[in-house]
Amino acid sequence: MKQSEYQKYDAVALADLIRRGDVSSREVCEAAIERADQVNGSLNAICFPQFSQALEQPYNKEAPFAGVPLLLKDLAQEQEGQPCTYGSRGFKNNIAPRDSEFVRRAREGGLLFLGRTATPEFGLKAVTESTLWGPSRNPWDTGLTPGGSSGGSGAAVAAGIVPMAGANDGGGSIRIPAAYNGLFGLKPSRGRISSGPFAGEAWTGASSDHVVTRTVRDSAAMLDVLAGPASGDPFVIPPPPEPYADLMRRAPDKLRIGVFTSSPYQTEVAPECVEAVEETARMLENLGHHVEYARPDFDGMALARCYLGLYFGEVSVLMEKAKTEFGASEDDFELDTRLIGMLGRTLPLPEYVSRRQQWNDFSRALGAYFGQFDLYLCPATGQLPAKIGELDTPSHLQFAAKLMLALKAGKLVHKSGQVDQMALENLARTPFTQLANLTGTPAMSVPLHWTSAGLPVGVQFGGAHGSEGVLLQLAAQLEEANPWFSQYERLEEGIN
Repeated sequence: MKQSEYQKYDAVALADLIRRGDVSSREVCEAAIERADQVNGSLNAICFPQFSQALEQPYNKEAPFAGVPLLLKDLAQEQEGQPCTYGSRGFKNNIAPRDSEFVRRAREGGLLFLGRTATPEFGLKAVTESTLWGPSRNPWDTGLTPGGSSGGSGAAVAAGIVPMAGANDGGGSIRIPAAYNGLFGLKPSRGRISSGPFAGEAWTGASSDHVVTRTVRDSAAMLDVLAGPASGDPFVIPPPPEPYADLMRRAPDKLRIGVFTSSPYQTEVAPECVEAVEETARMLENLGHHVEYARPDFDGMALARCYLGLYFGEVSVLMEKAKTEFGASEDDFELDTRLIGMLGRTLPLPEYVSRRQQWNDFSRALGAYFGQFDLYLCPATGQLPAKIGELDTPSHLQFAAKLMLALKAGKLVHKSGQVDQMALENLARTPFTQLANLTGTPAMSVPLHWTSAGLPVGVQFGGAHGSEGVLLQLAAQLEEANPWFSQYERLEEGIN
């Protein structure tokens, strides 16, 4: 199979070709490896190649994705006997003792593991730039970030190395790279895909695993492979009435969709992101849906503080794990990570509990909103992709160092405006995604808009808990009305 031919197919189509005997799995994998060799030097998307292993990996020939290559994210998608670094020097000795539930199910689905994709340290940023692996780059413009934290996966799929790649989303990390790379990215409901066996609820329930894809049907079919509880999971949510791959083939009923474009954190939103939403709203009306400007009624700054409490606490625990289990030292972590960890260690426990309890307020507000609307539509991100290195400015690093010194000296408390301001600066580029994480509701980024300079701009839809079927139906309808697959042809001849 020629590489140029390989890139014209999504994962469902490749599996069908292999099943019919039109092409062998080895030929498909060789085409994927050839593409990786061609572009990964420019993109730095794959941090652990497993090319030779993929060619020899046995697979279930009756499985839905039999013989199709997949890249795993190097964060929480543990593969037995392989390192899982979380993008951190502190986790470089983390060798998985067994497969995660994600990997086990992907393997049972017939997928072949081509390697692992880069992520920022602990998946903490909306850019994929780590001291361990260096910066990953956006295939639409290699001077820009592919987003984060699933940025390596986003770049690899957009560039045609694989038709889909593993991702996870604790604050937007599926939807942000999807938006920046012109991909489809669905974050499932809390509990839809098991986080086992190493976690009951990843990031206290804020994070979900799934994939980034070029097509809606790949995402739906992969959700069928991955969904469902594992033994010991904290709760079970009802399965869909039929497979998602079948559900998405039917057009949705007429939907009531609420639209908003202002940032919940009162930060600036780029005009291109607003234009993408407005253009999508007109498309929805033409498809017969009811569209109305309305936003959920919740305290945006409270949401930011609650998310940051989670952020601080999780990082401090990960750092401690790296030190006690893998022999890491403080110097093994990046400056921002050390600061966040220190904020976690000094956050008073009653304040952490109070912030965690406040997640309920956002869920109730969103529940009231879904009493009026089926879905919401808003920007996927607040800004276009940052330039490589743009967020590691000397002034930012100096400010972080000053905050660390103030914390060490006991001169800074969490109610300080300095802490909130630093944290808001980190969230300002992507203020629309955290709501779905804290409420455990599904949300998706759909690539419906490109700028005059040729950059993709995603729009975000969110629904009530368990509404992945409706989201996928709408996404498939939009994909048919405004096909985006042909856009990838611009990347086939080489990376900018």
